[in-house]
Amino acid sequence: MIEIPEALVISEQINKHICGKKILNVLAEHSPHKFAWYYGDPQNYNALLKGKTIDKANAYGGMLEITACDAVILFAEGVRLRYHGEGEKFPKKHQLLIEFDDSSGISATIQMYGGLWCFEEGKFDNDYYKIAKKKPSPLSNEFDKEYFDNLISSSDVQKLSAKAFLATQQRIPGLGNGVLQDILYNSKIHPKRKINTLNSNDKENIFKSIKTTLQEMVLKGGRDTERDLFDCLGQYKTKVSKHTLDHNCPICGSIIKKASYMGGSIYYCEGCQIN
Repeated sequence: MIEIPEALVISEQINKHICGKKILNVLAEHSPHKFAWYYGDPQNYNALLKGKTIDKANAYGGMLEITACDAVILFAEGVRLRYHGEGEKFPKKHQLLIEFDDSSGISATIQMYGGLWCFEEGKFDNDYYKIAKKKPSPLSNEFDKEYFDNLISSSDVQKLSAKAFLATQQRIPGLGNGVLQDILYNSKIHPKRKINTLNSNDKENIFKSIKTTLQEMVLKGGRDTERDLFDCLGQYKTKVSKHTLDHNCPICGSIIKKASYMGGSIYYCEGCQIN
């Protein structure tokens, strides 16, 4: 899933390797997917984008925005992007394929669900997109202790769990169920722990962990559970994930466990993260 680290890593790769390329052809909805979200008629994407040059990529929360003249290409959620170099064969299955005039291209495939939106700048009226562009990134100076304290002190979050607080209602765009696992592990907070049970030190630890954990994920090219633009796994070794399930916690020796919660999975150390 595209979350904050993936959006930042892939946007940097696009800016380095793809900006300046001219779009030759766009093929959308080649492999139908029930949960692939498009803007308008995807068959119009080629007319919108053909002949335009890739200008820049930006990361907004868990959304990846690519601008091409007066058009925008926007990816979100479970989209897997892959760059194909000059002369490399394109995959047979994809939900979006953008070919460039140098015989290279980008393919996008949906894992479970995801957005592949192409539109004229200013035409996409999507609240998630607007909020992601408006709110500060957790890695920015604007996301400081005062900003975080206002979020976690709000009366409407006190009965929420730590997971619900971090990953719902676009409080922190792009901070989803994937990255919150290590954020809470590093702050020694159980995902089910209620916000109104946290003391000032607990809140301080969560704030610091958001900053340091996300920064490390980005610096190491993303998580080892996700792939970048070149189909390479990130070098950040997740501490509580499918890769460490049933392993011993390196801090206390307890077993890393998995549970179903809020429509998804949580991973945690039963020794370090007491509910």
